[in-house]
Amino acid sequence: MNIEDISMARQYRTPYSEGYLIRRGEDIIARIDLHYGQESSYATIVLHRDMAEEEVFDLIMLVDDNVVLSAEMPREDFYVTVYRGEEIGFYTDEFLEEHRRRRGLSENGRD
Repeated sequence: MNIEDISMARQYRTPYSEGYLIRRGEDIIARIDLHYGQESSYATIVLHRDMAEEEVFDLIMLVDDNVVLSAEMPREDFYVTVYRGEEIGFYTDEFLEEHRRRRGLSENGRD
C-alpha cells in the first residue's frame, strides 16, 4: 500500500474515542473507530474492499503511528479487530423520527 495515497478524515472525537474515514484518492477504503482505555487502545476497522494482509498491517501501522501514539493516552497494547463490509446507510434521530411517524409509533417505539 502506498501510504502517500492514503488520507484520514476524522468524523468524531470524544475524550476517549475517535472515528475516521480512510481514503485512497477519492475512494473510501475503510472506517476506523478507536477507543482509549485505561491502559490499552482498541480499534475496529471495517474495510470497504478486499485487502491483502500486508495492506491491512500497513493500515494498522499508519493509524497507530499517526493517531493512537499522538493521542497521549496510556498504551500498553493496541488491540485491533478488522472486518470487511459495506455501508448500507447512515441514520440520525431525524431519520428515525420520520420512520416512527410513518409507522404510527410513539417516541419509545410502541403504538
